[in-house]
Amino acid sequence: QVQLVESGGGLVQPGGSLRLSCAAAGSIFSMYTMGWYRQAPGKQREFVARIISGGSINYADSVKGRFTISRDNAKNTVYLQMNSLKPEDTAAYYCNAYIASMYPRRDYWGQGTQVTVSS
Repeated sequence: QVQLVESGGGLVQPGGSLRLSCAAAGSIFSMYTMGWYRQAPGKQREFVARIISGGSINYADSVKGRFTISRDNAKNTVYLQMNSLKPEDTAAYYCNAYIASMYPRRDYWGQGTQVTVSS
């Protein structure tokens, strides 16, 4: 099992930046694919970015060129650097972890951190 704790959310003006962090505990962090999802009020949770244990990265089209995901295996932490934020980026952001080679897949989630983009 792995426990995930997000931090770094807050209120930011359009065009601003935030960096989210997700600290993991309880398992071998380097084995996990780590990702970020978000959920706006009244909408389904959606994929934002993913970084696999080998380092490959995927982004949702809506955040490409603005968001950067990274991981520090020595600190058991994954980051999401968010630049050029837009009001439509407002959502609760959730950290996700799973082991790609495990079947059935088991996902772990953090409690979420709120990001509000508003002037």
